Amino acid sequence: MELLHAIILGVLQGITEWLPVSSEGQTMLYMLHTLRMDPDTALAYAFYLHIGSMGAVLIRFRAEVADILTNLRADHLLTRALVIGTAATAVTGIPLYLLVRQVSVGLSGTTFTLLIGVALIATGIVLRQTDREGGRPLDEIADRDMILAGFAQGCAIIPGISRSGMTIAALLARRIEAQTALTLSFLMSVPAVLGAVMLDFEGVSGIPPTTGAALVSAALVTGYVSMDVLIRFASRITFWIFCIALGVVSIVLAGVALTGLL
Repeated sequence: MELLHAIILGVLQGITEWLPVSSEGQTMLYMLHTLRMDPDTALAYAFYLHIGSMGAVLIRFRAEVADILTNLRADHLLTRALVIGTAATAVTGIPLYLLVRQVSVGLSGTTFTLLIGVALIATGIVLRQTDREGGRPLDEIADRDMILAGFAQGCAIIPGISRSGMTIAALLARRIEAQTALTLSFLMSVPAVLGAVMLDFEGVSGIPPTTGAALVSAALVTGYVSMDVLIRFASRITFWIFCIALGVVSIVLAGVALTGLL
């Protein structure tokens, strides 16, 4: 992969990670159509890009992360919430990951694009159903709230399903206040990314060091700089419509390719 493409992918990841439109889906569409990668390789690169986003979260929320690491107790609200959410993520995420890896090997880029489009539309529908403000703060979060959020995050292993969109939607559906839902969604991404990289270690370890450094650096810098801007911007956009529109475009692209016009 040329350095320019690695930087473009990192910037795309850094921007879309904070939006409920599936950063993994967007970066994979770029790799499948612009770089003509096979789905299995593109999936490994998509997972690798999340390392940069994870770094941005660790820097931005360093105080919260330090608080968690120094309070590894069951009665510590944030620690307990993340442990439960991470465990629930593993329950749905690991089986789905194994399924996605198995399926992606035998799929063409066009078919995978079609599936990404369907997943984006599904995410948009979920966002539409939970397009409302929550009310409960962190100290009122129950274990079942984080179990639901974890299950939702595990589903985001499927390219096209937005991790942030699904977790925020799940928490808002449980009437959690928006700012708390956003913070929890960011922090839940850290163990999720570590788990995904460990599961796909064989795939990500095959990425050349120079390319990997460019991918992660671009995603980290862009993600950190854009975080505040995009959070404010997101409050003014109806993202369920945007998500469905992207899904429709992906399906149209796949349809055109299947008919031999692309």
